[in-house]
Amino acid sequence: MIDLHTHSNASDGSLSPGDLIAFAAKRGLKTIALTDHDTINGLEQAQAAAKNHNIGFIPGIEMEISMPEKISGEFHLLGLGINKPSPAFFDAINMLIKGREQRNREMLNRAKELNINLTYDELLTNSGGEFIGRLHFAKLLIKKKVVRNIEQAFGRFLGKGKPLFIPKPALEFEKGLSIIRESGGLAVLAHPMSLYLAWGKLPDFIKTLKERGLDGIEAWHPSARVQDCKRLEELGKNSSLFITAGSDFHGENRPDRKLGTSAGGKKIDARLLEAIPLLAERL
Repeated sequence: MIDLHTHSNASDGSLSPGDLIAFAAKRGLKTIALTDHDTINGLEQAQAAAKNHNIGFIPGIEMEISMPEKISGEFHLLGLGINKPSPAFFDAINMLIKGREQRNREMLNRAKELNINLTYDELLTNSGGEFIGRLHFAKLLIKKKVVRNIEQAFGRFLGKGKPLFIPKPALEFEKGLSIIRESGGLAVLAHPMSLYLAWGKLPDFIKTLKERGLDGIEAWHPSARVQDCKRLEELGKNSSLFITAGSDFHGENRPDRKLGTSAGGKKIDARLLEAIPLLAERL
């Protein structure tokens, strides 16, 4: 097995980068990519652990991309093979980090207006690291007994259109593509079904991204149905895009996601990498 989409507690996963690699070794994975949200802070630790556990390691990232008009979902770009981050890459990531902090503080202000007392220090403690996202707000709301569970937290407060929802800072597609490419990586459209585009429009949208420089498509993701993953794989191949697959593993924060498996519990076969020479040759 391999896995080309995972998260550590450098973003919103529950395991440290080192513990993630140790768990991957225990699971029998041959290769793993760490793709934390808008940060590469966990890559050095993960790479060292991968060497100790004799596992192939692909340094990566998952970036928030600005949504085109008339698309209501989320647009994420995986950067796989970020082996030499450029100055522009670091500048963009720092911009996203600062924007995320501003967003979090505005969410705290909105919570205060609702007579919900949450503090930044509590969020940092709750996150176990430097990254704070909506999941950490949800956990703190549960701890404060404002809601009973994650689903209620998002349904009442954190979901799109709810009182505490503020869009995440994002990069334009061309900027994300550029900094991934110049840092040695491949740009892959993450979980395409999350765009919430109808099948009648999705092929043209992906074709346009390919023309603008997209390298690959994450055809296999646990949030999608197997039949949709098969259609995405066919669409990607017909568009001359690399095909990737991932679990989007978050540890205890998303217990439904199993490391090394994707949609329908399908194990992610190591042979998938053979069709992606830029990544395979570096392992």
